[in-house]
Amino acid sequence: MRHLILGAALALLLPVAAYAEGDAAAGEKAFAPCKACHNFEKNGVGPTLKGVVGAKAGEGADGYAFSDALKKSGLTWDEANLKEWLADPKKKVPGTKMVFPGIKDPKKVDDIIAYLKTKS
Repeated sequence: MRHLILGAALALLLPVAAYAEGDAAAGEKAFAPCKACHNFEKNGVGPTLKGVVGAKAGEGADGYAFSDALKKSGLTWDEANLKEWLADPKKKVPGTKMVFPGIKDPKKVDDIIAYLKTKS
């Protein structure tokens, strides 16, 4: 009986695990609002995001003037930090100069992260 319950619980979690992966193609579309400030070739209003996944916050993007708050945050852009940042940048790093209010749809956040991984 215990195995049956455990098996049922795992079956219920499988869709959540698949969802957490994100869809890079959907992420490319969800990234559209980000293009106003970010791209993958050069700095603009915001820094280039090429190679951002796994990078240290406030570093890289040669020539970009990151906020002191971001430079001192000690963050590495892993999935967990990116999820929190994309959902609410000012909450994740108070004092950041990023004015974007965040993405409230967790699926879009996961999709954007999957897309950013293809550019890293």
